[in-house]
Amino acid sequence: MTQPAPPRPRAIRKRDTLHRLTHDVDAWVATASPDGTPHLMPLSFLWTGTHLFLATAATNPTAQNLTHNPHLQLTLGTLRDVVHITATADPTPPTPTQAAAFATKAGFDPRPLPNYPFIRVTPTKIQAWRESNELKHRLLMQNTLWLP
Repeated sequence: MTQPAPPRPRAIRKRDTLHRLTHDVDAWVATASPDGTPHLMPLSFLWTGTHLFLATAATNPTAQNLTHNPHLQLTLGTLRDVVHITATADPTPPTPTQAAAFATKAGFDPRPLPNYPFIRVTPTKIQAWRESNELKHRLLMQNTLWLP
């Protein structure tokens, strides 16, 4: 059995997390219905440097759930290289430049589709780890602020 690589310092984990946010296309998005039923859906996203933008049909459970409960969680990466984001959502639309960037990155453009809104996601907590030796210091962002 091989030993895991030494734990990455927080600065390196933040750099790796920002790279993943910038370059990954899709995230697993977890929401809950008003009665608490969980819903998990893969959605494409755009990272703006402070927010993520998602787009999904207004009739889909993800959009419906976020209308009633703006709290969500997103996960990027793999089992052994995960970024876990706790966030809040609101219906603020992207700028035209951000919407075009979303369409380019995602490979589809929701703008011409009826009832296909963008959802702005504000991370409040971000954690990142690869192996169990990084769990102790996995917290990178708390209360929307990056930790030093």
